[in-house]
Order: sequence, then structure tokens, then C-alpha cells
Amino acid sequence: MAQIRAGLVGVTGYTGMELVRLLENHPHINLVAVTSRSDAGKKVHDIYPFMQGFATGELEITVPDAPSLAKQCDVVFLAVPHGVAMTMAAAFRKEGVAIIDLSADFRLRDVAVFETWYKAEHAEPALLKEAVYGLPELYADQIAKAQLIANPGCYPTTSILSLAPALRNGFIHTAGIVIDAKSGTTGAGRKAAVGSLYCEVADTFKAYNLTTHRHTPEIEQELSLVAGKDITLSFNAHLLPVNRGILATIYTQLKDGVSFDTVYEAYTDAYEPHPFVRVLPKSALPELRNVRGTMFCDIGLVHDPRTGRLILVAAIDNMCRGASGQAIANANLMHNLPIETGLMLAPMVP
Repeated sequence: MAQIRAGLVGVTGYTGMELVRLLENHPHINLVAVTSRSDAGKKVHDIYPFMQGFATGELEITVPDAPSLAKQCDVVFLAVPHGVAMTMAAAFRKEGVAIIDLSADFRLRDVAVFETWYKAEHAEPALLKEAVYGLPELYADQIAKAQLIANPGCYPTTSILSLAPALRNGFIHTAGIVIDAKSGTTGAGRKAAVGSLYCEVADTFKAYNLTTHRHTPEIEQELSLVAGKDITLSFNAHLLPVNRGILATIYTQLKDGVSFDTVYEAYTDAYEPHPFVRVLPKSALPELRNVRGTMFCDIGLVHDPRTGRLILVAAIDNMCRGASGQAIANANLMHNLPIETGLMLAPMVP
């Protein structure tokens, strides 16, 4: 088949870095253009020495320009901050180019919800109707037909995949769900900030943005659609002193009369067709090292008969499954490729 030509706007952040790494060996998607205002004129290997000797490393970084990229590319990945992506996406859509946006600008379906949580006016509300939420396990058919993908956040990916089968089948009460999630420091981005400095992060562990984390409405939105009713939950984020990964422990209340065996069977049945979700054996629990650098979401289930709780534990790599790898999976679906094309990666252990 013909090579799919891809562009990347925002090559200098962690998600841009990961896209460069992953696309280097993709058999059908060829990265042909990369952009950054701050590093225009340099080559990719100048900012990422690990790309020395690779074809992608020889690409020259240019200033982003929608008409120019439209002539070169079949699909463009936007790896830029929220607020910036929405206007760029509009420019590319006017040129007829398919977009996969890794920011939060098109994830929330309600403009008012976006503006409340992100404290900013949405410049392109009309595009929200065109955007498809890019979680393949839920929306593969819509993704395949879409021209604008809202790539999910890393915390929401973990949380939604963990809870969807239980909510879809009515196994748990929708009230009182608590998500206790921890992320590696790459989740904070590559920008210079005191809170991300080594000495601020190493040898410590802390919670942040309790009750105000911007991924909360994204999780509630998608799980409400799964459950068929409005869901309000407690999402609590923590910063781990590691580079990559998300581990979430989710507390739910199992309904009376629902057996753990029934729940476990429903999870294995739900994710059996999906190569990137691994439901672990009943005695096993996820670990970050088992998903590092991969597209896998590992899910472990535990029943606590004393409290009646169903406890879900899930792990993903926040940069691959939680961002750039998922964006490539969406690109695969948009171009009629098997979702796992170029993405069946073994974990980077130990």
C-alpha cells in the first residue's frame, strides 16, 4: 500500500518526542514534516541525539504552516498545548487535512464544561461536533470515519478502560467511585517548571490538584455515556518520582447478588478482541515496568468480600498508551490499517 504521509506540529515536547520514536519504525506511516517555532532550522537529531543515524533524525524542523503542511501530509498530529491546538486544527481542517489532536481542546463535548474547567474561551466550538473521542476500545468505528480525533488524556484512558465493563453491565453502584491515580513526571510536560525539577520530584511523593484536576470532566463524560446516566466521581492525582507510567487504584461498590466470577468473565470477554488491553489473572496485579514503552493497559480485579468493594488496578505508559502511541493507533484506524500496526512493542524492562 502507499505510504501515509504524516506531519507533526510540536516536535519538542515529550509527546512529540515519543511520536518521533514510534513512527521511525512504522511500516506504513512516514513522518515527512516536523515543526517547532523555537527550533526551526535545526534537524531532529540536533534536539534528540538518540535519533542520530535514523531517517527521521535527518528531518529539518520548520515553522508550522497549514497550507504548506497540507500539500505534504495526509494526517497531522498536533502535539501542542490546549488553547493553541484548537486554532491550528481549524486551519488544517480548512485545508482538508485529517487531524489527531493530543491536547484537550476537543475532548469535552460541551463548550461550557470546557470553559469552566480550562478557564478559557473555546475558539472553535463548531469543530467539537466533528471531533471523535479517540479511545479505540469504545469508538473504533467512528474513528475509522473521522477527520478530527480528540486523543484521550492519559489518566482518562486508564480510568475509562478500567471502569467501562463494570458500568456497562451494571455491576457496580455509580455513586461513590474513587479513582486514586499516580503518574510519572513526564505527564507534567517538558517545559521548565520548578515543580518538575529533579530535586523537587525525586525521593518524594505527593498529591496535586485534588478536586480540580482537568481530566475529571473527561472521565465523567465518557463513563456517563457508558453507564447511560450522569456520573460524578472522585478523581485524585499523585506525582510519582519516576519518568513514565500511570498506576490507578479504583474503588467501587459491587451491587448485591453480583459474583466476582461474573465480573471477571465480563472483563475478559469485553477486552478479548482488543489487543492492547490485558486483563490479568485473578491473582495478579499490574506494575508500571510491565507496560513501560508499550500500548498495553493492564487491568487487575480484586473483590473485597468484607467491604463489598470491587477494586480495579490499572497501569499504562502515559507517553505511549496515554498519548503518542494511542494517536498512532487512531491514525491506523483512520487509514484502514490494523490497530496494532507498528505498535506491538515489548515492555522496556527492568
